[in-house]
Amino acid sequence: MDVTPTAAEQDRNGCMVAVVGPSGAGKDTLMAYAAKLFESCEDIIFARRVITRDAAAGGEDHDGVSEAEFEALERAGRFAVSWNAHGLRYGIPIETRQAVAQGKLVIANGSRSALARFRQAYPSLVVVNITASLDVLAARLEARGRETREEILGRLERSSLAVTGDYHVVTIDNSGSLEDSGRALVEALNSCLAG
Repeated sequence: MDVTPTAAEQDRNGCMVAVVGPSGAGKDTLMAYAAKLFESCEDIIFARRVITRDAAAGGEDHDGVSEAEFEALERAGRFAVSWNAHGLRYGIPIETRQAVAQGKLVIANGSRSALARFRQAYPSLVVVNITASLDVLAARLEARGRETREEILGRLERSSLAVTGDYHVVTIDNSGSLEDSGRALVEALNSCLAG
C-alpha cells in the first residue's frame, strides 16, 4: 500500500500528537477519556499501536504480535515509527503518516526515547508529556503488583519526568482528578486542531 502523501495532501495542516510520560502517569486512561469525547470527530484518529505483548494482557487497546511477526512487519515497512522499551517492541502503523498528511490529527501513545523518530516521520509534531508526583506514580505502579515499592521508587528516582530536546511540548500533571487532567488533554488536542 502506497502511503506517500500527494502534493494536495501535503498542503493540509495535520499533526501527530505523541503522548509520553513515565509508567503510572495515566497516559492510557487520559487517552481513553479524550477518545470517548472525540469518537464522532472524523478528523481525529487515536492510533492503535502494535506491541509484542498479548492483546489480552490489559492496559491499552493494542494489536499484540509475536517477535517474529513484529520483525516481519518492520521489514515490510509497516511502521512509521518503532522502538524498544521495557523488554517489548512498539510500532505506530505507517498509515498514520498519510492521515497526518491529509490534515488529520493523529494521537499516539509514544515514548520519550523515540521522539527523534517521531519528528523524522511526522513534520508536524506536538508532544504531550503526562506527569504525576512521585508519590502518585509509585502508588499506581505498586497497585499493578509487578514490582516492590523499593524497586519502583528506585526506578522513578533514576528517571526524569521532563522531555529533553527542541519539541513543542504540552505538560499535563495527572496527579489529581481524571476530569481535570482529561479536560487539559482535550484542550491541548483542540488547540492542535485549531493550529
